[in-house]
Amino acid sequence: MTTKVTINRLATGVPGLDAVLGGGLPEFSFNLIAGTPGSGKTTLAHQMMFALATPERPALYFTVLGEPPLKMLRYQQQFEFFDSEAINRSVRFINLADETQAGDLDKVLTRIVAEVEAHGPGLVFVDSFRSVVLASSDGGNPHNELQQFVQQLGMLMTSWQATTFLIGEYFTDSDTNPVFTVADGLIWLRQSVQRNSMVRKMEIMKMRGQPTLPGLHTFRIGSAGVEVFAPAGLAADVAAPAAPADARLLTGVPPLDQMLGGGVPQGYSVLVAGPSGSGKSILAASFLAEGARCGENGVVAVFEPHPRRSRNRILAELIDSGRVGLVDSRAPDLSIDEIVQLLLTEIRRLKARRVVIDSLSGFELALAPTFREDFRESLSRLVTALAAAGVTVLMTSELEDRYTDLRFSPYGTAFLTDAIIVQRYIEVDSRLLRVMAVVKVRASAHSDELRLFSIDADGIRIGERLADQEGLLGGRPTRKPGPARSRSASAAGDD
Repeated sequence: MTTKVTINRLATGVPGLDAVLGGGLPEFSFNLIAGTPGSGKTTLAHQMMFALATPERPALYFTVLGEPPLKMLRYQQQFEFFDSEAINRSVRFINLADETQAGDLDKVLTRIVAEVEAHGPGLVFVDSFRSVVLASSDGGNPHNELQQFVQQLGMLMTSWQATTFLIGEYFTDSDTNPVFTVADGLIWLRQSVQRNSMVRKMEIMKMRGQPTLPGLHTFRIGSAGVEVFAPAGLAADVAAPAAPADARLLTGVPPLDQMLGGGVPQGYSVLVAGPSGSGKSILAASFLAEGARCGENGVVAVFEPHPRRSRNRILAELIDSGRVGLVDSRAPDLSIDEIVQLLLTEIRRLKARRVVIDSLSGFELALAPTFREDFRESLSRLVTALAAAGVTVLMTSELEDRYTDLRFSPYGTAFLTDAIIVQRYIEVDSRLLRVMAVVKVRASAHSDELRLFSIDADGIRIGERLADQEGLLGGRPTRKPGPARSRSASAAGDD
């Protein structure tokens, strides 16, 4: 009977990367970090090095670039992960520029061996190892030289039990390069530009001995360094406090709760659709305020070209008091996975049970162009991830007020939601009136009434059932005899 060898996995210190790697980085592995210039290779390597290096497991960072290490460190010091006290204590930089310029690969390898024997590192970085071969002047086959160099280096690092990283510039992953087969792990960094947005993506093309998350994973380089965003849905490792299976959340508008059959079922996603100025954002704020009154924290995500803290006094007070978390990223190139991560971070922080997305139109504009191509897929992933987190979601959707057809979302996404509330305008005696209806509550009885409602300083007030319902949804608007004609109320103002 054979006993399996246990491979220790190292925490990389890069948010989201361990999940994408399938649990961390295999210890003593031989890895390649590749990508185009400016894709974030050196930043990723430094961030992992400062997170992993200790006096007991020191790191050697070999630089074979034309610039001295001091110049590189000058820029890396701008990141929060940089630890100046670790320099020459658990992290040591060694410049191989002289050996590289001589074009003798044996001298380069000999110098690396001498430094490793002298310091006994647990981590070794070579940046950029490709420069070693490109500087060679013996006229041989570069691929063969590179393969021999990497194979010898890999054997030496394995015998010394060091986790090794080679950083190199490659412009395409279709290169038939022997290094790709020698490496235990291959992390590929990409960046694509569309219009005025740039999206960075990472792919774990190879990691021996463990399952990794397939596909391209977006990441961002900020002041804290690299942050990787795991796929939406897989990142939802939070859940709201346990509630009875038939629990319902109140909206803060009692007549609407009655129309919904007793409130919004816990864990549902609700779509509030209506034209501009119909009161969608006010209803969303009421939903969060009622949660705060009941001891339930909430999160509101505002996606607008120029978001303001809040246009609603009650919501602003909730945010200031810390009962409602605010997500209002102004980045023009968000990915769906990043948006989900922002929301889940606030949900975890506040143990929130209610989430508001205001609005879907702004949400679409906040996405990078590449993620707008199929907005329905992005929205589906968002709803699925939030449902897995156990929260109840209310989303607003801007609609043109039409009388010739019945639509609940401009994206054809109404089927993704569990409940739909529609707000409309009607014109009666030359006055614009608002009506509200509950169109859908999945697996629950609900009212089919059309109710007049108004908005005042205290919020939404729902009145009596409309006496004559004919034509309000899908036909001509009901009105009393008179000279006034039906028209859209799209210019009635913002919510």
